[in-house]
Parts: sequence; structure tokens; C-alpha cells
Amino acid sequence: MLDLGFVREHLPLIEEKLRLRGMDPGEVLGDFQALDGERRRLITEAETLKAQRNRAAEEIARLKKEKKDAEQLIAQNKEMRTRGEELEKQAAEKEEKLRGLMASIPNLPHSSVPPGKSPADNQEIRRWGTPAKFDFTPKSHWELGEQLGVLDMERAAKLSGARFAVYWDMGAKLERALANFMLDLHTREHGYTEVLPPYMVNSDSMYGTGQLPKFADDLFKCEKHDLWLVPTAEVPLTNLYREETLDAAKLPISLTAYTPCFRSEAGSYGKDVRGIIRQHQFQKVELVKFDRPEDSYEQLEKLTHDAEVVLQRLGLHYRVVALCTADLGFAAAKTYDIEVWLPGQQLFREISSCSNFEAFQARRANIRYRPEGAKKSEFVHTLNGSGLAIGRTWLAILENYQQADGSVAIPEALRPYMGAERITAKKF
Repeated sequence: MLDLGFVREHLPLIEEKLRLRGMDPGEVLGDFQALDGERRRLITEAETLKAQRNRAAEEIARLKKEKKDAEQLIAQNKEMRTRGEELEKQAAEKEEKLRGLMASIPNLPHSSVPPGKSPADNQEIRRWGTPAKFDFTPKSHWELGEQLGVLDMERAAKLSGARFAVYWDMGAKLERALANFMLDLHTREHGYTEVLPPYMVNSDSMYGTGQLPKFADDLFKCEKHDLWLVPTAEVPLTNLYREETLDAAKLPISLTAYTPCFRSEAGSYGKDVRGIIRQHQFQKVELVKFDRPEDSYEQLEKLTHDAEVVLQRLGLHYRVVALCTADLGFAAAKTYDIEVWLPGQQLFREISSCSNFEAFQARRANIRYRPEGAKKSEFVHTLNGSGLAIGRTWLAILENYQQADGSVAIPEALRPYMGAERITAKKF
């Protein structure tokens, strides 16, 4: 969420930034000026009446002390109290509407974000490695998974419907190996603290990171409970410090967690229906950081690097792309997407999205820190990124390490976790 005073004082800038995002400022901001002005007028009038009532109360007390008639003043004071209560009620209604409007305004793109009108305007920053070469036509992961007997979409549909998967034997073991490998890397070498958070969170948590109210249709809600299945570990990790003031000496704070993620993909039906690219349930290792505003963009580069190292250790070709203004997520001020090469599909596919949200989430969740020597606390900057999405890393290994005989070689970094060098066909 943006600061109300900032929006009020820099409305032309807000409108310009919204246009850069490809949005109509009028549709996003609505009647902001009128709503804000009316709310402030009501508050001022209510406060003025309250001051008048206080002075009248003092006069009433004086008249009673002097044994003089105060009935007329008492009646007037009662009328002012009734009017004041009505003004306060109207102001509260305007406040609620204004809060809803403010919650719908996206974050402002950082000045370094490339301008653009569509994902086609995203800018490639760098590449690592080279595409895997084959002396045969490489297959897609869904073909390989079925032939090897490690990926079962048919039985998953019987259990849960479309967009679910069952992993068998070495397929399940590869998923587990990837999670352990990533967590070990991030905790032992990159300085993250591992957390095992709840997989269900309340509405306040979803609001704090920006999923609610805008993206309610993309989430799974638990009926009869104020609980939502987490769409990413970003939500519980960030909200661990909701309504808290952090010790500045402990910043930056770096957390990592492995969790299942649940998304209804309400706006994505018809997209990526083959394989496990877009699932209702998938697993992911998440990276979350909290830091001072002046250091947060340095931390964004570090976080992105930490995610890249996973692909480097696995020997997977990838590229890093800076999202343009029109492709930024709702809460992000700047985002790098890491895209892994998939030879079976002959394309790059996002495997991690690393973002700096600046104070946007911290303001919604009221996460602060107190600078050394300062009397007032300030909002921290929050950052997160996938380190990595397990399912997409899983399928990238199948497609990049497939062999002519139909088997899949296991990357060197995973062999200690797998206890094997190769995945071969086995039916269940």
C-alpha cells in the first residue's frame, strides 16, 4: 500500500506511474480527490464541534456552580454531540471507502524498471550456460514422465481433478532431493534461516502481502474458517513480523521455507494444460528478506544471485529478465524473472521471480524498524523470490538431462540426495 499523504501530494506522479503500468489512472484512482477531501472535511467539522462541546461543558459547569440556568446550553451541547456522532460515522464510512481504494492502487515502478506495454518489452539482463545439445529430438517432460513411470496425471485427475500430479518412486524422490538441496544451499552458503510456517493463514496475512482483496479469485479459501491455503511461503514468512518493530542491528533478515503452494489459477484456464507447468498444488522453496530502504536494491541483486546459484549447481541454462513496467506484479517495485531453458518445448520458462516491494507490503502489514539513534520508527523494505519452484526445476531436469535410451541422468549436485545416477523406466 502507498502512503496516503504521498498519493495526495504527488497525484500527477501517481497517474504517470500508473500509465507506465498500462493502467488508466481514472479507473484505478476513481474519485480519490473527492473522497479524500470529503473525509478530511468531515473530520475537521467533527473536531471543531468537539472543541465547541468542550468549551460549552466548561460554561455549563460554571453556570451550575453559580446557580444559574444552563438548560439552553445543555440542550445545545446535546445537539452538538448528536451532530458530532453523525459526522464521525460519516467520516468512518469515507475512511473505509478510502482504505479500499488505497488497497487497490498497485506499487509504483522503480526508476530503473524498463518502460514497456507488454511482456515483449521485458529486457534480458544476462544468460548463463549453454543449451543442452542432443543427437535426437528431445521430448517434453510430460512424455518423459509418463514413459519413465514417474509422473502420473491420469491418477491425479481421479483423485483431485485437473491441474494436479502424482509423482512415483524416483519422481517423488527427485522432488524431495531438490527441496533438500535448495534448503541446504541457502542455509549453509547463503545465510538464510530456515522456517517451517503454517500452510494456512488468515485474511490479515493475505492482506499484508497484497493477495487480498485484489486476487481473492486466485486463492483457495477454507469454508467456515478465516483461513486461506498459502499461494506461496512469501505470505506466512513476511507476516511473521506483522505489527512488529524490528531491531535495526539484526537487519537484513533472510528467511527461507519449503512449502506446498495452492493456487486456483482462475485467470489461467486454457494456458499450459500439458504437464506440470501450471498446477493447483505445487511445492516451492521461497526466499524472503527484510532490510533498510537504502540497502534493499543491493539485497535484490543478492537474492536474485542466490536463486541463480541453484540453476548453476544443477547445470541448467537460464536467462535473467528485468520485467517492464506493464508486466510488474501488483505489489512489486522491481522484478527480475529467472527463466530456465526447456529443450523439449524449445523455450525459456519462468522458474523464479525475484522482487523488491519496497515499503508496499510493510505498510500494509505494519512492519517497521527503528534506525539507530532515531526517535521514530520507519517501514522496512521487503523482498522475496523463488529459490526455486520445485516442480519447474523437476521438469527442467527431465528435459535437459534426458538420454537417447529414454532414461534421465541425475545432476551431480543431486546424486548424494538421490543415491542414484540415473532415472530409468519403471511402471506402477
